[in-house]
Amino acid sequence: MPASGPVNRSTLREQIADALRDEVLAGRLQPRVEFTVKQIAEQYGVSATPVREALFDLSAQGLLESDQHRGFRVREFTVADYRSMVDARALVIDAVFRGLFDGTGAVHGLLAAHQTALVSVRRRAEEAARAARGGDLDILIGYDLRFWRELGAVVTNPYLTDFLHRLRVQAWVFAVPYLRGDADVRDWLWNGHPELVEAITTADGDAVREVLAAYYAHGLNWADRLAAGDPPHPGHPRN
Repeated sequence: MPASGPVNRSTLREQIADALRDEVLAGRLQPRVEFTVKQIAEQYGVSATPVREALFDLSAQGLLESDQHRGFRVREFTVADYRSMVDARALVIDAVFRGLFDGTGAVHGLLAAHQTALVSVRRRAEEAARAARGGDLDILIGYDLRFWRELGAVVTNPYLTDFLHRLRVQAWVFAVPYLRGDADVRDWLWNGHPELVEAITTADGDAVREVLAAYYAHGLNWADRLAAGDPPHPGHPRN
């Protein structure tokens, strides 16, 4: 069960959902641990209604599973699920950047219109890369999610941005238990955020594709390692 204190009652449903999502991403609320609306409501000192709404919201986002007789639990994704997340992100992001770097000059107008936003994106990129190099998983997750969300707001439409954000949160939910138990965690945290921003801001389509290809390969190589049982699935014995 997550450690928590009282929650401000403004936008209570969203705050509870955000707090529980943070608990999942931090690895403090783990798969196979079941909890009920009543337990979460008591933990946060609120009524059952906003908790129930928050839990259903997280279930709709694919982060929780529910059983009407036993309650809720964090969804346990498989390596195959993770591969599918990487593939889905690659298909969508590649399509977005093909549209930007198609030779029409659209990318130059887009970059000129979002100079201020790109300053913030670059800052997120630098912080995410620094956290990845230092192996600071908690800081990395926050900056990585904000980096891709802000970058998506610059280069694509909000529907795609929301879809990609959901996939990225699910990927982190899958990855966190493995990464927290891996002594070589720094070797498996991608830190190419600044290179991607630089390639985009200089309108270098070839460099963008190269960085993204390395990003996808990094994720799939890590999936290969997990499929081989190194490290083993958290909470499950080696075969």
